[in-house]
Amino acid sequence: MNPMWVGVIGASIALFILRYSGYLVPEKFLTNPRMLRINMLIPIALLSALVGVQTLTSKGKWVLDQRLAGVIVALIALRLKAPYFVVVISAAITSAVIYRIK
Repeated sequence: MNPMWVGVIGASIALFILRYSGYLVPEKFLTNPRMLRINMLIPIALLSALVGVQTLTSKGKWVLDQRLAGVIVALIALRLKAPYFVVVISAAITSAVIYRIK
């Protein structure tokens, strides 16, 4: 058997065991207010990390370019409670204009 298939099958078994073990956790631990708050904040932290890495790095090196300006404009639009469409379009236009000028 190819080593790649051994890895795929092993990872599949490990993932199945991990997912199945989630059903064995008692409900009182899952309804704990602290756990509910942590579960609510995990996606926000992961998305923030993804935006930060994709904005500030390129090929493993730090880069400050038009993407940072787009994120800053998006943050300002969000702070002003602009609709999602306005946030995305304003960030895209800002990035495109700065890229074109460069």
